[in-house]
Amino acid sequence: MHIANPIYDVVFKYLLEDNKVAKLFLSAIIGETITDLDFSAQERTLEIQPPKKGSAPLTVCRFDFSAKIKTETGFKTISIELQKAKFLSDLMRFRRYLGLHYQSSGNSYTVPVQSDDDEKQERQEKPEAHNKEEDVKEQVKPRQIYCIYFLGYGMDLPPCPVLKVDYKVQDVYSGNEFPATGEFVSSLHHRSWIVQINELKKHRRSNLEKLLTVFDQSSQTELRYILDVDDSSFPEEYREIIRRLRKAMEDPDKRREMELEDEIVSEMQDKERQIEQANKKIAEQGNTIAEQGNTIAKQGNTIAELKNDNEAKDNTIAEQAEKIADLKRRLGL
Repeated sequence: MHIANPIYDVVFKYLLEDNKVAKLFLSAIIGETITDLDFSAQERTLEIQPPKKGSAPLTVCRFDFSAKIKTETGFKTISIELQKAKFLSDLMRFRRYLGLHYQSSGNSYTVPVQSDDDEKQERQEKPEAHNKEEDVKEQVKPRQIYCIYFLGYGMDLPPCPVLKVDYKVQDVYSGNEFPATGEFVSSLHHRSWIVQINELKKHRRSNLEKLLTVFDQSSQTELRYILDVDDSSFPEEYREIIRRLRKAMEDPDKRREMELEDEIVSEMQDKERQIEQANKKIAEQGNTIAEQGNTIAKQGNTIAELKNDNEAKDNTIAEQAEKIADLKRRLGL
């Protein structure tokens, strides 16, 4: 079956704009059941100069979700940050954006606050001094953050399709571990899932790995933005995902956007190569200048030594001339 390649930003965004599909997809990755999901795509536009005729600026999407998750004791609301990288330089973008995510007031929720016993007693004794609006008090709390990263290049990571990075609470003295629960830990630390696209073709061990075959770039056809996948082994519960990608492939506008993205990414890769070559040349020139500086410094030391030698010789000649003059005086010459 032919589907659109979700490694492309335009397809990835199209896939996750469908709420039902997004809930299926994200639930599979984090291993928890998402019951409600709000989606917000944060976009950054990068102009490529000079632009090719008929091309468009590259849009890099950062995906934010507010998710309600079913737990054993009820429900919890979290923030999910999802990013996809094509270039090694995107690593710094991950760091900057995560910092902004923690600072954002939007990544919080309010909970009602119970009045203490003294305040309740006062309300009972003087009900006229309190109105209904004062009866409702709320406290702002930070949401737990989940991070999901799709990497399209090799990194210094274990060779696994999907990695989970989780915090742990440990007694430094004994090494004993404790459940990583509580507001302090969950608010100031985050869980991460890393999908290594280059490792997907090697494994089909779980439903998640079978689901992620839609990102396997070894399935590319002659058109890089079209994949030929074997849907016979695709998990039935995720069929909506593969249907959504099939729909994107059949949309002529989406196909044109993928072609434009190819052109722009190619231009960016050329620019990165040019920058790398320029930096290499600058580094080589810097080394040459440093070597020339060392040579000049050595020559300067040699000149200084020669100057000192000449001064010593001049002093010797002056002393000898003085002795000769003194000798002549004594001889009456």
